[in-house]
Amino acid sequence: MNRHQLLLRPTLTGLAAVALTAPGLASAQWSAESENRSWGLDVSLILEGVYYNELSHGISDPAGFDDGHDHGHDHGHGHDHGFDDGFNLGHSELVFEANLGDLFDGVLMLGFDDSDVEVEEAYLTTRALPGGFQIKAGKFLSDIGYINSRHGHDWDFVDRPLVNEYLFGDHGLQETGVQATWVAPTETYTQLGIELLQGDNSFIPYEGGGGSHTTNAGDEIRSSFSNVSGPRLITAFAKFGPDLGPDHALQFGVSGGYANTWQQETEHGSGLEEWDGDAWFAGLDAVYKYSSGRAYGHGDWRLQGEYFYREIDVDYQRREDQNTIAGNAIGSSKAKQDGMYLQGVYGFAPRWEAGLRTEALGLTNRGLPTNEGPDRDFVSPSFGTSYRHSAQVTFRPVEPVFLRAQLSQNDFIDDDGHRDRGLEFMLQLNVALGAHGAHRF
Repeated sequence: MNRHQLLLRPTLTGLAAVALTAPGLASAQWSAESENRSWGLDVSLILEGVYYNELSHGISDPAGFDDGHDHGHDHGHGHDHGFDDGFNLGHSELVFEANLGDLFDGVLMLGFDDSDVEVEEAYLTTRALPGGFQIKAGKFLSDIGYINSRHGHDWDFVDRPLVNEYLFGDHGLQETGVQATWVAPTETYTQLGIELLQGDNSFIPYEGGGGSHTTNAGDEIRSSFSNVSGPRLITAFAKFGPDLGPDHALQFGVSGGYANTWQQETEHGSGLEEWDGDAWFAGLDAVYKYSSGRAYGHGDWRLQGEYFYREIDVDYQRREDQNTIAGNAIGSSKAKQDGMYLQGVYGFAPRWEAGLRTEALGLTNRGLPTNEGPDRDFVSPSFGTSYRHSAQVTFRPVEPVFLRAQLSQNDFIDDDGHRDRGLEFMLQLNVALGAHGAHRF
């Protein structure tokens, strides 16, 4: 048993003990309070197991995207949702939700797998602001797009769409900051929101003051980056939902964001590469749901799709030592990339549903500038488009439990323009124990 497992076992034991005892402790603690004080604590444990089988191996990394896609990638957060061939614990969550009278709701969500535990969300939201306003503060998933703010047990497929994963990270756009939303007093549902976020994640890499690096020749190179105070990322979103009657529901969304700092560096034995600039993104999303009124989802169906575009405007340089720029290794350029997905799910029998999803990543795919090519010229490389197609069947024996089988074909292109297909199978079991709130739209 390795060191991580030795450390994790008492941690998970403690988490399980907290999950079992917290509701009783909360009840005992607050039963003596005055009757007019409203306080509640709900605890839930969401467990996931995944069987993964790579039936045929294709290209692992879509061209132009550095984070990789081999189900073992790590986006720098120390908690990776990667799958090994065979059985995996998957991504599980322990959730605490409470309210403090009419003032605040509080949420603490701990995510864990068989090697790591982390705080995924920890925030407060106001309950009683006038005029349809609400404030959220803490660490949370951004409300840009549709799927970004939803956790894995709310997805229709085992894995996150490629565009959300590769543009925003393995957890999506997850940040520490403040969010303000306003719901308009109109018959058509209209929500407007803005977020001020710290800006330090896969979409917004931030090196701060950087550090020192030593080349193979023994030369020291100090980073040229400067510290930039947060918040470094601002996002905005709008969601609209016309009233289509009791059986139909439709929501459109538009969102975007701007980061005033985008810093990345790569150390080589022969020198140091640096990219320094800013970035922005914009996206559209739409969801349609139909309820047949029949038992256990039979005849229900839903359609969902999103598109995102991002642009990174950077100055580039590669230094051989502290003061010497390598030949043709300086300049400015813009990386432009996008992606989309479209999916549909249909309830073909009581408690059974089937879904299809198609995805494209890099319809526009111009990468970061570099001079790492064979001719050492300063270039902004362009790449082809990668695709993925997935099908799933889900069985829900009872509402908090589902069993899902998914088959995905990865049709990725690599940086050299070579295309190859891979096929992977996943079988997912997800169980929610304890209090569990209603699903969002």
